[in-house]
Amino acid sequence: MGLFSFMKKILDNNTFVTTSTFNSNCKRLIKFVPVFIDHMRNLGVTSGQELKLEYFFYTNTKEKAEQLANEISKLNYSVEFRLSAGDDNEYVVTGWSSKIKITNDLLTAWAKEMCDLGYKFDCDFDGWGTDPSDLQTFNRNEAVAY
Repeated sequence: MGLFSFMKKILDNNTFVTTSTFNSNCKRLIKFVPVFIDHMRNLGVTSGQELKLEYFFYTNTKEKAEQLANEISKLNYSVEFRLSAGDDNEYVVTGWSSKIKITNDLLTAWAKEMCDLGYKFDCDFDGWGTDPSDLQTFNRNEAVAY
């Protein structure tokens, strides 16, 4: 991030994600990748298997949510944005990724990419989940979110 972009975030009173929040949140999510993978392995998902991931972002304006949604759609992910059900001052951007191999390296890179993408549009990447019901190794009621 260039100095101009950094200063703009500091000076913008409508900022949703501060640099400090971005850094701590991204570190937290990356720390959970091995936990998520361990849980997947316990459910029978191998490193060769692929799953779609449901992702979640939050922000404070419709315009930011729409900009992020437009950018995510370029990744060929399903995406939608709407006013948050729990907070009239927040918008949620959510959808499903394309299939991703469930490996530490790939999920760590994906989580970092999603953190960075959210921050670019002043949106907080809140995490991901999956619904592995399309894999026969799962109980159809099993869903995982982080």
